[in-house]
Formats: sequence, structure tokens, C-alpha cells
Amino acid sequence: MYLSGRLYASRESHVQHTNTSLKESPEYMTASRTTKPASVDEYLAVLPEDKRALPEKLRAVIKAAAPRATEIISYRMPTYKYLGKPLVGFAAFKNHVGFYVWSSSFLNAYREEIKDYQTSAGAIRFPVDKPLPVTLVRKLVKARVAEIEEKSKQT
Repeated sequence: MYLSGRLYASRESHVQHTNTSLKESPEYMTASRTTKPASVDEYLAVLPEDKRALPEKLRAVIKAAAPRATEIISYRMPTYKYLGKPLVGFAAFKNHVGFYVWSSSFLNAYREEIKDYQTSAGAIRFPVDKPLPVTLVRKLVKARVAEIEEKSKQT
């Protein structure tokens, strides 16, 4: 069975590998996988100091671009809601910070601007050893705000 970019003998072996690797592997280092952080401050506080700068900067850019967004923890990661809808979120890993816009169709509109980054459905990976593309993040957050506002007018 081929799942998540790996070949597994069965679905059970995939689940066993996934459950083990996410909890124990140093390759994945999301803050507090075993307990839900109560706040974004708590989420950031448990990150190793050398891995904290990029998520902190990302947080500041998001808050500046969407000052009316509500900051929460959802799925054990910092998430921002706007008009009650998910706006963006992020999660810290060992070698990157995942930036989530939760819409692959939204990201497709920015395909040329994000071509230098690894992406997945609705997410961009920003390497921890490179500067945060502040202008790009600001643009994406503001575009998501506009998208949510437009959709809220239609309902």
C-alpha cells in the first residue's frame, strides 16, 4: 500500500508507522504533541529557543496583516480566525514552519510566488534556515481576509 509518500505492507503498518513517527521522531517537532497548549504563547514557549524566531516572526506578520483576527489553538497549533472562519495557521517542525491557508485553490492563484517553497494542499513550508518572506505572508493573509469577507457577503 502506498500512502504518504511511502510504501507499506498494509494500512495497519502505515498507521503504526505514522503514530510512532509523529510522536517520537526528531524529524517532526511540533510543539507539544501530547498536550494541547492553552495559548499561542504557551505553544511558542515549549519550542527550543533556536527554533522559536521564525514562528514568532510569522505570528507578528499575521497579527499585523489581520489585526481583527482571533488567535486560538486548534488542532494543537496556532490558528487565526476571521469572522468566525479559519484564516491561517502555522506549526513548527524541526526544519520548517508550516503555514496553512487551508485551501489549495487559494494557493494555486499564487503558484508563481510560492514556487521556491515546498507546498502541499493548502500549506507552504518555510525553512527555518531561511528568512521569512514577510511580503508574501502579508499578501497571503490579506488576500485570505478579503476572500472571507467576500464569502460572508454572499451568505
